Amino acid sequence: MLAPLGLDTHAESVYRAMLAAPQDGVAALAQSTGLHEAQVRDALDLLSELALVRPSAEQEGWLRAVSPDIGMEILMARQQAELAAQQQRVETSRAAAAQLIAEFADLRPQAPSPGVQQLVGLDQIRECLARLTREMTTEVMTFAPDGAHTPESIAAARPLNEELLERGIRMRTIYLDSARNSTHTVEYVNWLSERGAQIRTVPVLPTRMIITDRTAVVIPVNSDDTAAGAVVLTGQGTLTALCALFETTWAAAQPLGQAEVRNSQGLTGPEATTIRLLSEGFTDEAIAKRLGVSQRTARRIATDLMERLGARSRFEAGVRAVQHGWLPTQPV
Repeated sequence: MLAPLGLDTHAESVYRAMLAAPQDGVAALAQSTGLHEAQVRDALDLLSELALVRPSAEQEGWLRAVSPDIGMEILMARQQAELAAQQQRVETSRAAAAQLIAEFADLRPQAPSPGVQQLVGLDQIRECLARLTREMTTEVMTFAPDGAHTPESIAAARPLNEELLERGIRMRTIYLDSARNSTHTVEYVNWLSERGAQIRTVPVLPTRMIITDRTAVVIPVNSDDTAAGAVVLTGQGTLTALCALFETTWAAAQPLGQAEVRNSQGLTGPEATTIRLLSEGFTDEAIAKRLGVSQRTARRIATDLMERLGARSRFEAGVRAVQHGWLPTQPV
């Protein structure tokens, strides 16, 4: 009956038996459920993992089942958190599919695939981007998940972007929210905005991506090392999907010139993303990478959220986040 909530048949039988006879030990539980003692111990391990049993305060070394009302609330909250995580995975699947194309493409020039140009090394990537820039006639759409610009990267990009904007190219770029904390990055994007570029931010981005004239998209082979290699995708189906991904992300993004917006639960974009990643089991290092911030900053955000939720563990934070409406209760 409780299998959809994560309880197998043995664990459910043991849980029911413990509720009916709280004083029973492993041997008695095995007898009442018709299970072997090893099966009872496995069931107790699962029940403990799901927080449905806890150490007895009266008998040292014994476990007691939590009451059904609390137990069902824990199981429902856990399932809701898993559903929220699954929904997020679905929403990023299109970008992940494109990334898989890049990661598993054979980077051998003599074995090209239709609609896929393979670039090996930084020189080939720069040459390709320079060619696409020269040939560009209408627009460029970019995911920039690297966080704040360095002064060196700004100096290198400024002349190129100025030339594009003077040619009337429509330029739309989506940065991470963390870029707002960099003074020289904000100054640079304001300079771009004054010349016609449109800049927005989001808490996280799936990968670096540059789409030119809706006819070609450049994606790195490895998001952790964008200089190692890249692919240029020109297939119509792939372009249609990635342009749709950009437009969807753009519509949900926040213009850089606007003040920081909080959602109906009072969370900023990075905070809402952090609580979701915490519920999915991400480490501080992984969260920092997704947000484009330092591990120290990611840890501070996570600690603050857990304090606000009154949670002592990350799993408990996920459960409480669902209870507080900070995570969706069902896919949308």
